[in-house]
Amino acid sequence: MFHFIGTLKNNFFPHCKDKHMISIKFDQGTLTIDGNEYAYLIRDIPYCQWDLRTGCYRMPAYQYYSLITILYDHRLQYDDQARQYKQLDLPQPTVIPFPFQKEAIQAWINAYKRGVIVLPTGTGKSYVGVLAIAVACRSTMIVVPTIDLMHQWYDVLKTHFPDAKIGLIGGGYYEPSDITITTYDSAYRHMEHLGNRYGLIIYDECHHLPSPTYKMSAECSIAPYRLGLSATPERVDGGHYQLHNLIGPLIYRKSITEMSGQYLADYEVIEIRAQLSQEERQEYQHYRTKYLNFLRSRRINISRNWARFIIETSRSKEGREAFLAYRKQKEITYAAPAKIKILTNLLKKHKNQRILIFTQDNATAYYISKEFLVPVITHQTKTKERREYLLGFNKGTYTILATSKVLNEGVNVPAANIGIILSGSASVREHVQRLGRILRKYNNKQALLYEIVTDNTAEQFVSRRRRHHEAYLKK
Repeated sequence: MFHFIGTLKNNFFPHCKDKHMISIKFDQGTLTIDGNEYAYLIRDIPYCQWDLRTGCYRMPAYQYYSLITILYDHRLQYDDQARQYKQLDLPQPTVIPFPFQKEAIQAWINAYKRGVIVLPTGTGKSYVGVLAIAVACRSTMIVVPTIDLMHQWYDVLKTHFPDAKIGLIGGGYYEPSDITITTYDSAYRHMEHLGNRYGLIIYDECHHLPSPTYKMSAECSIAPYRLGLSATPERVDGGHYQLHNLIGPLIYRKSITEMSGQYLADYEVIEIRAQLSQEERQEYQHYRTKYLNFLRSRRINISRNWARFIIETSRSKEGREAFLAYRKQKEITYAAPAKIKILTNLLKKHKNQRILIFTQDNATAYYISKEFLVPVITHQTKTKERREYLLGFNKGTYTILATSKVLNEGVNVPAANIGIILSGSASVREHVQRLGRILRKYNNKQALLYEIVTDNTAEQFVSRRRRHHEAYLKK
């Protein structure tokens, strides 16, 4: 249906008698449409509105696909000045894809090269992206959540398209090219003037896209071809439903349990309960009670309205004490001595294996680093230092890494086979991503994920909530 984009010369249709009656231009993330002779048709196009300032019709750039389709269906001649993306001459990737990768890319082709593909971490989502670039053969932008992922994609693309010009935007770079990798933070800032330069846009970890600012990168792009990649597209706020409009429908999905053993390492999840001392228990209950009493007095449902809790705690001494109590009860459970003892035993048990230790906060991560003399990676870790630690870990120079949240996604550590969750949030996505860090196939490894939970605390509830995923129902 949409193969005609970029293939018709001069946008000429023999059914038309007049030349260039309709003019399409790209203007700061929108499309302007001039064509007085066809105003009756243009004004009825969805999302199209009259702009009094400029005296023309205007619509969001991401509706370019629909606009061209409508004009084509009506056999209307148009002058497309919006499209500035190129047709690329790219070699076909030589690596034979796995059957599920073939299925995924065929599903994307069948959906007119628009849609979301869901594959577990470690199954080669980036190679599906490479295949999509080779199929589309159009100027391409890849949008990723982190600088680490930007560099990983650069290495992958250089491997498969060694002669292609690959640019970077983000992390101190501004080098737009025929194939460009950028971060979500940079994409929405620059798409107003780059949105017509790319015919294919790939969103890696596309669950980030529906946020109020990030989605601007999709709305301000004319790219007719779109691909979303994620292991966990669902969002607590329901924002994932926007992906259909911004990228396309969910077209292919495989679960961890389907891939385990054949394409992913076989794995086991083990929960270990840590016991507080009597003194710790009393202290925990003291702060817990103060925090809950404040919530009840203000009738705040913390799971639904965290923002209101923060606002209320800033308005009074009682509120500030409640927030302090909230922090204290968390701190007691995050790094309880019993947890550290269990961690010590696990590190001894799995000596010389590749271990990732996950914490919820930076303070605990740094404490673990100091206590066990192991490298730590947080959002404060500088890029060069982070790369050194990750390379050292994969080579075996370091066998243990402690981290807070920065390794939850977008980091390739294939040698890791032991994950230890010392603390975490209730997020299902976070938990699945942490599991995914140790599932990449590597020398027939057996992956083990330990979850250390403080007994008879709110952590038990948090643990139950984040296990609401089919990966944890594996028998």
